[in-house]
Amino acid sequence: MPIETAGQKAAKIAKVRIENAATFQLPKDYEASIQKVLDFLPLEQTRGVERVKLVDYINDPRLKNIDVPIKGDLPGLYHPRVQNSAPWFEISMGALLQPTESFVKRFMAKSSFKGNLAGLVFSLVGQHYYLTLRHSVKKTGLEPQIRQYAEKNLKAWGEKQAEGSWRAWLFKPFRPILERWARWLNKKAAQAQKTV
Repeated sequence: MPIETAGQKAAKIAKVRIENAATFQLPKDYEASIQKVLDFLPLEQTRGVERVKLVDYINDPRLKNIDVPIKGDLPGLYHPRVQNSAPWFEISMGALLQPTESFVKRFMAKSSFKGNLAGLVFSLVGQHYYLTLRHSVKKTGLEPQIRQYAEKNLKAWGEKQAEGSWRAWLFKPFRPILERWARWLNKKAAQAQKTV
C-alpha cells in the first residue's frame, strides 16, 4: 500500500462506464470482456475516459465531411474532450458482429469477437493516449505510433489469454517461422502497393 502524505487525498480509481445502446443481441459477458481489456492496460493510459458506448452502427455527422471514403462500417470512434465533456469511445457492434451478413460470416465474426474487440479497444485507447497524454508525438507520426501501440498490447494480451492452453503449447515451436513468414508477406504486400 502506498504511503499517503499529509493533506493529500488518495487517488480515486474510476472505472470506465460501459453503456449498451445496441438493439441486437450481443455475446454473453461482453461487458466483462471490455472491462478485462481495459484492466489489462496501465491506469494512466485510460485516465480521463468517461465511458464506452456500444451502438448498432456509428452514424456521426462529422464523418460525412471527410474526403476519404470509408469502406464498410466504421468499427470504432474516439470522441476527444470537448469543452466540459470528457473523452469517450464509441464501438459499432454491427461492424464487429456483422448481423446482416451470411451465416458463415456471422459465425466467424462471433467466434473472433473477443480478439477483434480487444484490438479495437487498444486502438481507441492508443488514440486517447497519444492525443491527450503524449505531447512529444507530432501529428504526422500519430498513426504509426497508435498502430504500434495497439499491436504491442494486442500481442501481450493474446499471450496472457493463451497461458496454459493446449493451442499455445502446440504452436509455440512454430511461432518464429510464422512470424518470419508474416514479415515476408507484409514486405511483399508493401512492394505490390508501391508498384500500383
